Amino acid sequence: MEKQRLHYYEQLAELYPTIGKASTEIINLQSILYLPKGTEHFLSDIHGEFKAFSHVLRNGSGAVRKKIDDVFGHTLSTADKMSLATLIYYPQKKIELVRQTEDDIENWYKITLYRLIEVCKTVSSKYTRSKVRKALPEDYAYVIEELITEKQEVLNKEAYYEAIINTILELGQADNFIVALAELVQRLVIDHLHILGDVYDRGPSPDRIMDQLEQYHSFDIQWGNHDMVWMGAAAGQLACIASVIRTSIRYGNLDLIEDGYGINMVPLATFAMDAYRDDPCRQFVLKDSTDEERSKKETLMNRKMHKAIAIIRFKLEGQLIHKWPEYGMENRCLLHRINYENKTVEIDGKTYDMLDTSFPTIDPEHPYDLTPEEQEVMNRLRTSFIHCEKLHVRLLLKRGSMYKVYNGNLLYHGCVPLNPDGTFKKVNVYGREYSGKALYDVLESYVRKAFFSLDEKEREKGRDIMWYIWTAPDSPLYGRSKMATFERYFLADKSMHHESKNAYYHLFDKEETADNILKEFGLTGDFVHIINGHVPVERIAGENPVKCNGKLILIDGGFSKTYRRKTGIAGYTLTYNSYGLTLSAHEPFDWSNEAVRDELDIVSHQEAVEYRDKRILVGDTDVGKRMMIRIEELKKLIQAYQDGEIAERDASSAYKW
Repeated sequence: MEKQRLHYYEQLAELYPTIGKASTEIINLQSILYLPKGTEHFLSDIHGEFKAFSHVLRNGSGAVRKKIDDVFGHTLSTADKMSLATLIYYPQKKIELVRQTEDDIENWYKITLYRLIEVCKTVSSKYTRSKVRKALPEDYAYVIEELITEKQEVLNKEAYYEAIINTILELGQADNFIVALAELVQRLVIDHLHILGDVYDRGPSPDRIMDQLEQYHSFDIQWGNHDMVWMGAAAGQLACIASVIRTSIRYGNLDLIEDGYGINMVPLATFAMDAYRDDPCRQFVLKDSTDEERSKKETLMNRKMHKAIAIIRFKLEGQLIHKWPEYGMENRCLLHRINYENKTVEIDGKTYDMLDTSFPTIDPEHPYDLTPEEQEVMNRLRTSFIHCEKLHVRLLLKRGSMYKVYNGNLLYHGCVPLNPDGTFKKVNVYGREYSGKALYDVLESYVRKAFFSLDEKEREKGRDIMWYIWTAPDSPLYGRSKMATFERYFLADKSMHHESKNAYYHLFDKEETADNILKEFGLTGDFVHIINGHVPVERIAGENPVKCNGKLILIDGGFSKTYRRKTGIAGYTLTYNSYGLTLSAHEPFDWSNEAVRDELDIVSHQEAVEYRDKRILVGDTDVGKRMMIRIEELKKLIQAYQDGEIAERDASSAYKW
C-alpha cells in the first residue's frame, strides 16, 4: 500500500481499531442501504407567514394524514382520523380543549396513546433504531422506545403495553406523553427540509420562522434575494439596511424591526417628522392597509418615515452604482435625472411628470449625498443591525447557500441567467466574467467573505455584492430588468412599473433548457430535476408549475398573502419520498384557535409529479453513495489488518494519546 493511502487508513483505524469494529460498521451501513429513503419536504417564498409555515411544517404537507390513513385504513372514521391529525399538529392546544369537553378523560387518554403508538411504529419503521433513539425526547426516551419497538419475546403483549400505559396515567404523565409522541411523529414523518429562499419580508414574522428552523432537526436553505438583503443589513451594508426598513414600513411590519429585532426606530421617526413636516407623503401609503386601522397621527408618521427611508435608499443605491460601475446599473441612478424646477424625470430617453415633487433633503447639485441628519440616522441604524444577535445571520450562513445539489435535484431560488438564445449569460463580477454554476459559486464566495475575510477590501466587496444580488438584473436570485420601486412611487404611467424577466423565464418550458442547466451543475440521466422558487405560479390563470416534461418544478405558489390574488392558492410545497415526487397546492386556511377546536386542516390538492415503479432506498441517495464509499474503505482497512500492514489495537485505547 502506498505511503499516503497507508496514512489515511491509519487515521481510519483510530475510529475502527479492530477487525470486529470495522466489520460491525460494514454490517450496519450495509443494512441501512436497504431501508426506504426518508421523506424530503420542499418549501419556498414563505415571506414571513409564520402561521402558514408552521402548520405546513407540522402536517408535512399531508404526510402525517397519509400515515394515519396507512395505519388505520377503514378501521377509523374520517372524523376520528381528523381528530388524531389535529392532535399531532397541535397537541397542547388539543389536549386543553379535550379536557374541557371529554367526560371520560381516562378512556380518551388510553385510546389516544394506543393510536399514537401505532402511528409512531409506522413512521419509525423506515429508520434504524439508532436514528429513532436520537429523535426521542430525553425524558421519556426509554419508555417510548419500549412502546414502539416490537418485542417478540413478550408472550402477552397486550398486558405488557397496557401495564406501561396504566402507569403513565397513574403518574399523571399522560399529557406529557401525548405531546412527546405527537412531536415524535412530526419529527419522523419528514427526514429533511429544504427552504428555497425568501423567508423574509412582506409577512410579519420571519423572526419566528427562523426561530422554529433553528430547532428543526435537519434542513438547508437556498438563499433568496429577500434573505440576501437582510444578510447585507446584518453585515452593516447601508443600502441593504435602508431597503429592509423601507420594505418593513411598506408592509406595516415595523413591529418586526422594533420588537422582533430590538432595533430603535426613534431616530428615523424623529428625523422624518422634522424633515417632511409639511409634506403629507400621499404616495407613501402602506400596502394592503387602510388608514382607518391606525390613528391619523400614526398614519402620518408612518408615511413620513416611509418616504424618508425611501429617499435615503435611492441615494445610497446611487452611491453604490457609481462606486462599482462594473455592476452595470447606471440606468437605475435616477435622482440626477429629475428636473427639480419642472418636476419631471427623464428615464430611458423619455420625460415623465412626477406624482410627488417634494424633496427637501435632496441637493440637486449633489443628489446622492446624504444630509448630515440622514447620515446620523443611518450610522445609528448600522450599529444596531451589526450588533443584533437575533438576525439569525449565523444560521443563514451555516445552513444556507446560493444553490444545492441533493439526491438528484438542483435547488435554487431564482434563475440561471440566460441569453435569449438559451446560452449562459456572462456577468461581470468585480472585473471578471462568470456564467452558469461559476456565477453562483463566485457570488457565494463573496457573501461569505463579507463575514469572514481578513482582508477589509474583500469584506467590503462582499457587503456590497449582497445589495447587487438583491436587486440587479443579472443576479441569479433576482433576474428582472429593474426593481421599479422609484417608478411605483413617482410615475402614474403603469407601463413604467413593469419589470421584464430574464430570458430564463421565457425558455424554461423547453426541455433543452432544463437539460443544459442540469448538466452545468453536474446532473445527468434519469430522475434529475430543477426545483425552483422566486416567481409565483399563476395557477388561477392555468399556469402549470411542472415544466420540461417534469424536469423543472416551480414551487412558489403564494405563501405570501400579497400574491394570493395572483396565484389563486396559498402556496405550493413538494415532498419526495421513497415512491417519488408529489406536489401539493394549498388553499387559504384559517390559522386561528377555532381551527384546532373544529379539527380543520389545510385543504391541499396533491398530484404525483413522478412516481417510481421501484421503491427508492437509502442506497439510491447521496447519503447512501457516501455509505458505499465508506464500506469499501472499511473493507480495505480490514484487508490491511489481515495483511499485517496495520496492527489491530485494543479498542479501549482508541482516541487516547
